[in-house]
Amino acid sequence: MTGEDTSARDQLLAATIDHVAQHGLADTSLRSLAAAIGTSHRMLIYHFGSKEGLLVEVVRAVEARQRETLDALRANEADSLADVMRLLWRDVSDPSRWPHERLFFEMYGRALQGRPGTEPLLEGVVEPWLDKAAQVGARHGLDPQTTRARARLGVATVRGLLLDLLATGDRAGVDRAMEEFISFYE
Repeated sequence: MTGEDTSARDQLLAATIDHVAQHGLADTSLRSLAAAIGTSHRMLIYHFGSKEGLLVEVVRAVEARQRETLDALRANEADSLADVMRLLWRDVSDPSRWPHERLFFEMYGRALQGRPGTEPLLEGVVEPWLDKAAQVGARHGLDPQTTRARARLGVATVRGLLLDLLATGDRAGVDRAMEEFISFYE
């Protein structure tokens, strides 16, 4: 891909991310999505291969943004690990993120079922989070031998509570459960 193609691809991806955040996705066709973001379905196919390929890239980009948020949170060494966890939870569970979270779970489920075009999502859906979370844990003095296991537990807990929040809407109950989990790190 040329630099110009990469720029066009990045612009289309950013427009799709914004569209999904504002309108959700539901069963939007590639043609209607393309029209909504001011392009053609052919350009989306050219850059992403398929609707599934585009959605996988949307999920990956949103996940990368969330990991960047974690980087920004951990940059403040004065915060305790519990404070970093609270700030990250507040960010990822914000209602403005719900369309992206719904898309994440939808695409994750499709990938687990082996739906064509979605399998690439499984590559890197856990490890980058483990790496970031382990770095945060190590920075806050967690034992290096258990940090990665605790990072996996943290990723699983956050994802599980996000799924609970999206399914039930029980903000108070989910926040209480997250506080209980965080208390193990205080």
